[in-house]
Amino acid sequence: KKIFMSKLVTLQDFITERQADFPFATGELSRILSDIAVASKIVARDVRRAGLIDTILGAQGEINVQGEEQQKLDVIADEQFIKVFESGGEICGIASEENDDFVAFQSESAKKGKYVVLFDPLDGSSNIDVNVSIGTIFSIYRRVSESGEPATLEDMLQNGNQQVAAGYVLYGSSTMLVYTTGKGVNGFTLDPSIGEFCLSHPDMKMPETGRLYAMNEVNIKICEQGLRDYISYCQEADATPLHPYSGRYIGSLVADFHRNLIKGGIYVYPDT
Repeated sequence: KKIFMSKLVTLQDFITERQADFPFATGELSRILSDIAVASKIVARDVRRAGLIDTILGAQGEINVQGEEQQKLDVIADEQFIKVFESGGEICGIASEENDDFVAFQSESAKKGKYVVLFDPLDGSSNIDVNVSIGTIFSIYRRVSESGEPATLEDMLQNGNQQVAAGYVLYGSSTMLVYTTGKGVNGFTLDPSIGEFCLSHPDMKMPETGRLYAMNEVNIKICEQGLRDYISYCQEADATPLHPYSGRYIGSLVADFHRNLIKGGIYVYPDT
């Protein structure tokens, strides 16, 4: 059953209340998450207009660092997030899937920034033309280089356990921002009537059991034998009361992961 919250809690209210969990951040982390929310609202607006404006829909004609064809909306989203991060003053540099190299911001205020952000501005962008859910993925780290100097490659290449926050924005039937600072996962849905992300999924936890798996099975024959055996196990009719598992693959990590987070399942992306 849907539980309606008695009090409307906006993203800004929520992160302000939780700021006490991170006394070393003195407000910067809250402002970074707020900047991500602002940029994602603009991207959500552009996603809704895809197909109506020629400058949004279709291929850009370039190949990104992952060898994927860039879509026009990839570039628009990338530019929007970079613009917000650069102007905020908390970020000294970024690394994006849509750029061949990291970007060190050059303003004096940015050089004093304590954080870097690594992000994919629009994951699953090949789905844009067919109106399927896409998303933004982000990861926030404290810089390791000297403050007052430009960001360095070492700031970008940190271990995952050094993240101070990470999350994603899902652009689907509604726009959702989901993030964690290592103390629980919380989801916020954009209310278009007030233009605010509001807490809709507090303290999210993946179910302990599930019967969904997400994998592009076109390359299954060249995967390692253990993975091939596992997929065969998922497809068996009588292995357990949950069998056979259901295969659900969208081709957008954000959408596939979000479904598994809500309903329980596994996302498989083998090295082929």
